[in-house]
Amino acid sequence: MERIHHNKILTTVTWLLSIVVSFYYTFHKPHDGVWFRRKIWGQNDAYHTAFRMNHIIASIYWIVLFVLQGGYIAHLFSTNVERVNAACSVGSHFIINNLFHFAFVMVFVRSLFGWAELFIILNFINLTSLYFRHPGYARFIHLPVVSGPLAWTFVAIYWNGAIMVPHPESFVARIFGNIFIWSILVYGLFFIIYYKDYTMGFNLSVLSAAIGVSQFFRQVIAFQWIFAFVIMAVLFIATVVVAVPAATGRDIKFARARNGDAERAPLLGE
Repeated sequence: MERIHHNKILTTVTWLLSIVVSFYYTFHKPHDGVWFRRKIWGQNDAYHTAFRMNHIIASIYWIVLFVLQGGYIAHLFSTNVERVNAACSVGSHFIINNLFHFAFVMVFVRSLFGWAELFIILNFINLTSLYFRHPGYARFIHLPVVSGPLAWTFVAIYWNGAIMVPHPESFVARIFGNIFIWSILVYGLFFIIYYKDYTMGFNLSVLSAAIGVSQFFRQVIAFQWIFAFVIMAVLFIATVVVAVPAATGRDIKFARARNGDAERAPLLGE
């Protein structure tokens, strides 16, 4: 019981810390540091990279994610023991995610992009470990704690990485951006096809849309926004193809039918 109590406190405190620092630096720039000091989306808009995002879409993504995480934390204080135990089982990874997000924001707004990339990669390892250790969590855990942060972290590796490299707005950098953006599609399809995880597909389609909108308004005659919208469309369609049967229970019926065939199989031999 004491471990669960500490888990509740640390989870709540680090989540609030993550929210406070995100909202503060969305509207304020830091007043300390050696390099350029900007707000979160000020950094995004200062560098016209191939992974620059539309801040409105990306902000909506994070607001929804924080709200859903609040729902997850509410389950920590539920009277249902099973829900509390399920929520606590991912607590350590969620706490680490919040701390890495806090660290990332603190160094990102101060233009320490190398350190920011390190924190993103470490958090990507943390969340990937969580995903593959327990891919079948209930939705109230999976979306806010696992797939939502993981999808963002994967895209953020490119988002921050594109700013970090020398001459981020050069022709060579944009060519590499045209190539690496397709990894978002491959990454998303992997989870959709192998794990039937439509939440990952939807999350990545939203983030692809954020990239596409930003790239379109930057330069209409270019490949990047076209690639981003194609990726968004493919992931969204694949998401619907998987999500609709899951919502209607058809996938369950199919599984039951297979189990029924297996049970009858010995009788056929007789």
